[in-house]
Amino acid sequence: MTVSPDNTSAESHPQRRWNDVHPRSFHRLRTHADHGILSLGSLLRVTVVAVFGVTFLVQPFLIPTGSMEGTLLIGDCILVDHQHDAPSGHWSWLLPYRSPRHGDLIVFHYPVDPETLLVKRVVALPGDRLRLHEGHLLLNGQPIAEAYTTYHTAVHNTYRDEFPNLQDADPEAIATWWIELRNRMSNGELTIPANEYFVMGDNRNESLDSRYWGFVPTANIVGRPLLIYLSFRQSNLDGLPLLQRLRHLSRWHRTMLVPQ
Repeated sequence: MTVSPDNTSAESHPQRRWNDVHPRSFHRLRTHADHGILSLGSLLRVTVVAVFGVTFLVQPFLIPTGSMEGTLLIGDCILVDHQHDAPSGHWSWLLPYRSPRHGDLIVFHYPVDPETLLVKRVVALPGDRLRLHEGHLLLNGQPIAEAYTTYHTAVHNTYRDEFPNLQDADPEAIATWWIELRNRMSNGELTIPANEYFVMGDNRNESLDSRYWGFVPTANIVGRPLLIYLSFRQSNLDGLPLLQRLRHLSRWHRTMLVPQ
């Protein structure tokens, strides 16, 4: 008996196979899958670039003290360029590098506690002869004009202001450094050894720097401050709403400044 197509029962339909899907429906499924893969791939690429940037190029850093006041303030959030002044390495062929120069700002591992990062200004290079008179810098016998320095009123401190000076010890000076000074001084000057730098804070009377703990080895240098991307005042505004706190605390005029 011949069955008419119009009267075909549900049981008589052949079982639909996986490739019986309409071509357009299959195309839509494949397109959605491709979009998902592309989105995941884009996210992975952004993540890889971000990790690469933080690891090799820049790193965020918060200024915690006033030793660089005048140039960098407490609450400044800066990006540190890992490559510019960092020791030459695997990426030297791709990224610019040069040795630190007089007046450069650098971020480095504190020689006394390498887990701590500090930011100071390079004032003397390997081979330089350094001394301070009345708090002012002399290099190789010549006075150096430093427009970036700040001198807050302070009681005269012979160790700090007439450095190097072994007549008056300072309780802030590291004992091993005090002993090393005796061996490195000559004719009232301190000669900077090879592969090391002498650094000081711009806020000269309020900075614990190379005068108190010694030289910065080249290997300790992380990079240089590249940009102030945010800056916050130090103030207690806990009772205010978040937006008002941001408006009062943020120093917008310092945002995107390049520290010099």
